[in-house]
Amino acid sequence: MNRNIIFIISLLTIGHLFSQQKNTIEKYYRHLRYNHVSPHVKIKGIHEIDHQEAKRTSHYVFRYNKKDQLIEVINFHYHDQRRHPLATIGAHRTVFDYANGVETRIFYDKKGNRMINDREVYKEVYQYDKNGFVNALDFYDLDNNPMESNWKIANYRWVKHKKLIIEKRYNLQNDLVDISPYFEFSITGILYRKDGSPKANYNLNEKLEIQENSIGIASYEDTYDEKGNHIKYSYHNAKGELTKNQWNFAANTQEFDSNGYLIKGAMFDENNELIHKRDFPSVTRIRMAKPASKKDTIEIREKSLGYLIALQELKPDLMKEVFHEDLAKRTMGFDQEKEKEVIRETTYKEMIEYAKSWNKTGTRFPPNPSNEIKILDIYNRIATVKLISDNWVEYLHLIRTNGEWDIINLLWQHKNIDRYPK
Repeated sequence: MNRNIIFIISLLTIGHLFSQQKNTIEKYYRHLRYNHVSPHVKIKGIHEIDHQEAKRTSHYVFRYNKKDQLIEVINFHYHDQRRHPLATIGAHRTVFDYANGVETRIFYDKKGNRMINDREVYKEVYQYDKNGFVNALDFYDLDNNPMESNWKIANYRWVKHKKLIIEKRYNLQNDLVDISPYFEFSITGILYRKDGSPKANYNLNEKLEIQENSIGIASYEDTYDEKGNHIKYSYHNAKGELTKNQWNFAANTQEFDSNGYLIKGAMFDENNELIHKRDFPSVTRIRMAKPASKKDTIEIREKSLGYLIALQELKPDLMKEVFHEDLAKRTMGFDQEKEKEVIRETTYKEMIEYAKSWNKTGTRFPPNPSNEIKILDIYNRIATVKLISDNWVEYLHLIRTNGEWDIINLLWQHKNIDRYPK
C-alpha cells in the first residue's frame, strides 16, 4: 500500500479516536449498586471517586456518550464482593451499542477477546419500546445463535401492570423458568422506587395475583441508604409478614464503611429476633492480629518439632496429629532423562507410612538429633516456621482449624547443597 495512503488512514484513525474521547464523559465508582432482582434493574455505579483516587483503589470506569447513554464499563474492581450473576459485571470490559430501539452488550477480557459474563452468555440484546421502556432481553452465543444462561434462561420479557413491572423468563424450548435455580419464583412483579432502585419482588400466579411459593415466601424486599449501599433485604409471606427462606433466616441487615465496604451483618428470624451477627474485616487495610498467646506458641513449636520426632522415633500416630490431611510437602529434584529440575511431592498418607519404617534401622539421624525451630510469624490463624535439623532446612506453614494447629504446607531442601545439580 502507498505510504501516503497509510499516513492518511493513520491520521483519520487517530482523529476518530480523539473525537470519540472528546465526546465521551468518564466517571469512576468504587462499587456497583447491588442487584439480586432482575437484569431489568439498571446498572448503577455508587460511591463516585475522582481520577486520582481511582489510580489508588479498586473501581469501575463508566463511559457515557453525549446523549448520556452508558457506552462502556471497565472493571477494575479487585476487592472481595458479594458475587451474584445479576450484581456483577463478570468481564473486564462491557461495551454498549444503541440502534433503533435496541441495546447490545458485548463482553471482553483484558486481551480484548470476547468472553462470557457472570450470566455465562456472550451477548445480551435489550429491546426498548417507543417510550423507552425495556421490554425484552435475549442471550446469544459467539455465532449469534440464541443461548441459555447459567440459570437456563434464554430470554426475559417485561410488561407494565399497575405499579409493577411483570417479568417472565423462558428457556430455549419456550418454557417458563424460575427466577433462579435456587429460588422458586415463576412470574414475578418488580416494584421500583422513584430513584430506580428495586423495592420489592413479588411471586405471582397467572392472574398476576401475589402467591406464596412452596416454603411460604411471597415476596422479598430491598432497602438502600442514600449512598446506594444495600443495607437490608427481607422475605415475606402473602400477608406481608416476615418468613424464613431456605437458608433459615427472614431478614439480613448490613453496615458499610464510608467507602462502601461491608463491615457488619446481622440475620433475623420471622419474629425479627437476632439469629446471628458478624463483623467483616476491612478489604482495604490489614488489621493487625492480636499477639499470639503462649498456648499458640507452644502448640506451634510442638507440632513443628513433632513432625521430625515422628520420623526419628517411628511414631505414625504423632505424624497424623501434626499434619493436616490436605498437606502439601515439596522439595526440589532433578529429572535425569529430561535433564531439568523438577518439584517432588510427598503426600499425607506417605508421611504416615514413613513414620512407620523410614528410620527403622536407627541410622537416618544422629544419636542426639539437633532439631532447631524458629517461629517466623504468627498472624491470627496462620503461622510460618523455619525448621533446621541435621540434614534439612525446611519452611512450614501451619493453620489453626477447629481449635488445633496443623502443618499444611512444607517446603524443604537438603542442608548439603552439593546434592543439587549446578
